[in-house]
Amino acid sequence: MIPANDLSPAQLAALLAFHADAGVEWLLEDEAVDRFAEFEAMKAKRAEARSAPQSGPTGAVQGQGAGAQPAAQSRSAAPAAPAASPPSVAIPDEQAIREARFAAETARSLPELRTAMESFNHCNLKNSARNLVFAEGDPASGIMIVGPMPYADDDRDGQPFAGRLGEMLERMLFGIGLARQDVLLTNVVPWRPPGNRVPSGREADICRPFIERQIALAEPRQLLLLGNFTARFFFGGADTIHQLRGEWRELSAGGHRVPALATLHPQDLVTAPVNKRFAWQDLLVFKAKINGQ
Repeated sequence: MIPANDLSPAQLAALLAFHADAGVEWLLEDEAVDRFAEFEAMKAKRAEARSAPQSGPTGAVQGQGAGAQPAAQSRSAAPAAPAASPPSVAIPDEQAIREARFAAETARSLPELRTAMESFNHCNLKNSARNLVFAEGDPASGIMIVGPMPYADDDRDGQPFAGRLGEMLERMLFGIGLARQDVLLTNVVPWRPPGNRVPSGREADICRPFIERQIALAEPRQLLLLGNFTARFFFGGADTIHQLRGEWRELSAGGHRVPALATLHPQDLVTAPVNKRFAWQDLLVFKAKINGQ
């Protein structure tokens, strides 16, 4: 292992970026800790406790006589096993979906919807996320851009498309004459899944009433969907983003009908720059639509 002090600033920055992409957000220890040694020591202590003779009603070890005291002292010195934490309270998925639908439908504005989502506790993703990542930007613009879920930077800052993925999106928008403050940015799922994993089908179902209500309240004239998960979420099926991109389709959300175009997510452009040409083709199609061409 190479000490951090031996790395150049550029190498250290690259290493930190690698850890951030892997989902590591902060270090918890000032010095390295050998967790394997800790685990082996813990197993040895548990094995010793299991093999030690049991005490009788009076607390003396039966059959040991005077030799009982050291063993009792050894057992008393061993750390007590931590008490099991009580199971988290959960409700069935179908009930969670109904609760989400009720919370979303009672919101009469985007601020009310945000409040309802902050109070909603029936999606397990909320338990591990640091922040609710709600819509941000200009609802009156008529342009809504939807990603799949918050990433680490979004979860940390509490805003959609933060960090370098946000910078990539801003460059994408700049190419067609837009800025992030000119559009409304949001995600299908408002809480970051652990390790940036793809949300499960049930998690997506629970969050569906919230994103559909956002669309209904914002009433966009055009919708840009980013990434494989988002396109499948709205269009259905199991096609990839390369099969779904670049074609206008009409969606309905909460009674609001809107034309939607799917393209690649900024993450797809960061990991595979060759995808930029496909995204650029889609963005030109999107620009023509918003310009009325």
